Amino acid sequence: MSKHQQLSRLTFGAIGVVFGDIGTSPLYALKEVFHSGIPIDKFHVLGVLSLIFWSLTLVVTLKYAIFIMRADNKGEGGIMALMALALHGSRDSPKKMAFITTIGLLGATLFYGDSIITPAISVLSAVEGLQIIAPPLAAYVLPIAITVLGGLFIIQAKGTGNVGRIFAPIMVFWFGSLAVMGVVNMIHHPEVLMAVNPYYAIHLLFELGWEGFVIMGAIVLAITGAEALYADMGHFGLKPIRYAWFGFVFPALLLNYFGQGALLIDRPDAIQNPFYLLAPNWALYPLLILSTMATVIASQAVISGAFSVTRQAIQLGYCPRMNILHTSDDEKGQVYIPAVNWLLMVSVFILVLSFQSSSALASAYGIAVTGTMIVDTVLAYIIIQALWQWSKTTSTVFLSSFLVIDFLFLSSNSLKIPTGGWLPLVVATVLFLIITTWIKGRALLHDYLEEKHVLFEELEKELTEKLVTVEGTAIYLARTLHGVPQVLLHNLEHNHALHEQIIVLTIVTTEAPFVDEAHRVKIRKFGQNREFYRVKLYYGFKQNADVRRAMDLVRQEGLVFDPKKASFFIGSERVTFRMRSPMPPWRRGLFRFLFHNASSPIEFFKIPVDRVVELGIRIEL
Repeated sequence: MSKHQQLSRLTFGAIGVVFGDIGTSPLYALKEVFHSGIPIDKFHVLGVLSLIFWSLTLVVTLKYAIFIMRADNKGEGGIMALMALALHGSRDSPKKMAFITTIGLLGATLFYGDSIITPAISVLSAVEGLQIIAPPLAAYVLPIAITVLGGLFIIQAKGTGNVGRIFAPIMVFWFGSLAVMGVVNMIHHPEVLMAVNPYYAIHLLFELGWEGFVIMGAIVLAITGAEALYADMGHFGLKPIRYAWFGFVFPALLLNYFGQGALLIDRPDAIQNPFYLLAPNWALYPLLILSTMATVIASQAVISGAFSVTRQAIQLGYCPRMNILHTSDDEKGQVYIPAVNWLLMVSVFILVLSFQSSSALASAYGIAVTGTMIVDTVLAYIIIQALWQWSKTTSTVFLSSFLVIDFLFLSSNSLKIPTGGWLPLVVATVLFLIITTWIKGRALLHDYLEEKHVLFEELEKELTEKLVTVEGTAIYLARTLHGVPQVLLHNLEHNHALHEQIIVLTIVTTEAPFVDEAHRVKIRKFGQNREFYRVKLYYGFKQNADVRRAMDLVRQEGLVFDPKKASFFIGSERVTFRMRSPMPPWRRGLFRFLFHNASSPIEFFKIPVDRVVELGIRIEL
């Protein structure tokens, strides 16, 4: 396949995956802006269209597509990749690293709030077309939406590989339909094209005053999904996403918004649902089906994103281990996390049944998106200064310009907090407390192990008593990067036996998204009288450890042992807390729950289950 053909294929695929969220915004965005009560006339329509045009241009096009997408971590994007890059450029400042980790995790937790709202508002807004097409069927909107969403979550376990193949053609047809419907209506009022003049946006804001500030909370609905351009960069690459955005998606969205504006100038009463009323009567049912399919695809992308972010958080140590299933033999990025899937499904159902309409849900939408955008701006500024080494003036202009826009959107959306905006904040707060509790507990566990650790040289000197030597190899899984693991000491103390060959195995997650197999293994030998080996396995934060495969690589690196005579010793740890533990009392029960309910390292690291010996260890923090 030539480079041109490959680029075309990736661009086509990007249309099907990357732009689902922002591509379904025309279903509800313009409608919600005018629901705030501003007059529906030519001047106000042009002003609103100008605000949408410049929001898409400044935030999605300039900030994400041009600036932030340059900050790739070995080709990968997303909040975790951005945080890893920022941390890499701030190693000399522990305080700065702590700040970066905190805001990065805040951005990640806000993403989960978005992951709950997006499927609910997208599918509801599509199915609400029934209220326009067949008003007597309006009572069936909620049951149909719940059924569609339920089916979407149930099929996650089957994997999205086969479904994903039809995403691109559907979304290409979707964006083509957006453009055609927009152009057909613009013919009657071509003056809507004047909205590209920023005068109309600025004049509208000044004329409306406080009300103009309020409608910015609805304008943000047009740019939800902007961060997906960056987050999905690792799957498709920089050029395909940019080509898809500039060459197809961006023009299609603008034409549809301008078409809706032209319709409202001609028929102000069409504000009840300007998107569906763009279409002729004969096309309404096909449009309803197409819209539902497009919103399902948009929801699928967000759900898959939640799986991906969760896996990265687990690999980086910010989250307890969970059962992760790979749904494709070819695409390692396709994963399914049952716990996350069912929690999302229950949350989305509660949301749909509680808010019952896309207009009501719109009040909960925006806070999470704008909060994540602010985090992206701050992290990008740190990268610009630390890694790209832009001049202070240029980097300050970048920071201040985009932060003004981000904070304008955030402050406007903060007015929605009493009517639903509290929801993503509550979700983010709960998740942030869980994550920080886990990080704090892991830090205490690390300190405990460091305090108790014994060097290999010290252990060899103490081995003066008569020990039973067991044939074969013992592989001990260790949390720490140096010293003898507790499970080895525990085994020695109680069984007074050592294997002929001792391998202490530590799995290390790097700040890079991927580590190739050529750099996977590092081996170091200790001891004079016995064979002690320290083996480190390096994985990127987007990879899952596979000990079975890694053991083959270890033998290829020259460490000789018989896998059939190797036993894996794993500590089954039980955590308790001292009365004067540094962990606050309210966090202790939460950490114990998280620690004891984390998935088994045997399954998570793909350790041969028939070669495992588990030893109980009590740890008091």
